[in-house]
Amino acid sequence: MNNRNEIREFLASRRAKLTPEQAGLPDFGGVRRVPGLRRGEVALLAGMSVEYYTRVERGSLAGVSDSVLEAIARALQLNEAENEHLFNLARAAGPAARRRRQPAQAIHPSVQLILDGMAGIPAFVQNGRLDIVAANDLARALYSPAYEDPARPVNFARFAFLNRRSESLYADWNLAADTSVALLHAEAGRDPFDKGLSDLIGELSTRSEEFRRRWAQRNVRLHRTGAKTFQHPAVGRLDLHFNGLELTATPGLTMFTYTAEPGSPSADGLRLLASWAATAAESSERPPENAVPDERTAPDGTTAVDLHQGHVRQPGRGHQA
Repeated sequence: MNNRNEIREFLASRRAKLTPEQAGLPDFGGVRRVPGLRRGEVALLAGMSVEYYTRVERGSLAGVSDSVLEAIARALQLNEAENEHLFNLARAAGPAARRRRQPAQAIHPSVQLILDGMAGIPAFVQNGRLDIVAANDLARALYSPAYEDPARPVNFARFAFLNRRSESLYADWNLAADTSVALLHAEAGRDPFDKGLSDLIGELSTRSEEFRRRWAQRNVRLHRTGAKTFQHPAVGRLDLHFNGLELTATPGLTMFTYTAEPGSPSADGLRLLASWAATAAESSERPPENAVPDERTAPDGTTAVDLHQGHVRQPGRGHQA
């Protein structure tokens, strides 16, 4: 990745999103050649000369102090994710940036034990490139359409933009696509010299117009907690909440867990999915590496149709609503 180009495009895109009125500046009318604030207006708001801000926006962030970065962030009204991205771009512009070690591609065996111990919760570890580095059986079952592709590791961005099954799995595909691109942009700010990341972005830019359009918007976001809805081919709609936990012993890796509201249809759906996943694991067929399961009946007799209609079998009891 070209760090100077990324700095230029990011700052220019944030400037274009902010009107004089939003920035608290008088608008004297007239036709503006470009949308948003002018460089001189940003410089005024940040308390610096137009020449200095222009040099910064053109990519010269090396050696810029934190106070200057904070002033620019305030002037452009950056949110938390954008503010972090600006500081990451500045760090990447420094002389020590190229010495950053490559992103981890493996986890300690103890982490896999933790994942496997969360039998009723989809849990996985991903890196900054959005590769799934490790997962438990229920996470594999949840993302079964992605695991149909034999290519490994499974990558969420490739799945979103190069696999039509993603449009069926994600209830809001546009949100999933926007999130994937924003996360890759944020990672590019943290480590613009990661060749694997550059190759991934190049591949997606070449093969997907949807990706190219979103990449040009230069959006970034944090992805620590939130809601996600799936339309799973085996168990139907799943409304889940996710939480991310950074693995401090292995920088660059984050563990994600998905949970459902207790007593909700989605909680029933996860139980059904877990029953299938456990059965597949016992028969040495980790769920599903090559196909979405055709069998839609859990060991307790509950089927996907039952779940859709709000029926779940209870131990020792008949079919109940």
